[in-house]
Amino acid sequence: MADKRTPITPTLGDRDVQLTEVLSQQQDQYEDCMPCRLMGSAAFTGLGFYTYYSGRKQLLKRKHEIMRSGSRFGIAARKAGLVGMSTVLVGVGAWRLVN
Repeated sequence: MADKRTPITPTLGDRDVQLTEVLSQQQDQYEDCMPCRLMGSAAFTGLGFYTYYSGRKQLLKRKHEIMRSGSRFGIAARKAGLVGMSTVLVGVGAWRLVN
């Protein structure tokens, strides 16, 4: 059984390979094109805005039903979840554009 504190050095054929070396080689080979970044960013950002818009619409439509249900997750908690999810999706879209 391997000691958890000792790093494992993978081998490639006859030579030992450091993980940082493999990752740097892969990073040099992989380059994402700008149209792919734009499409991915637009998809996530659009999904974030759509999530907010449609979720807000559904909350307003079912507000009285939710309040009568007696659930411990009321309107405020659902709004916070909706805003949080939308913000994360828009953030992922921005991250996708930059990285």
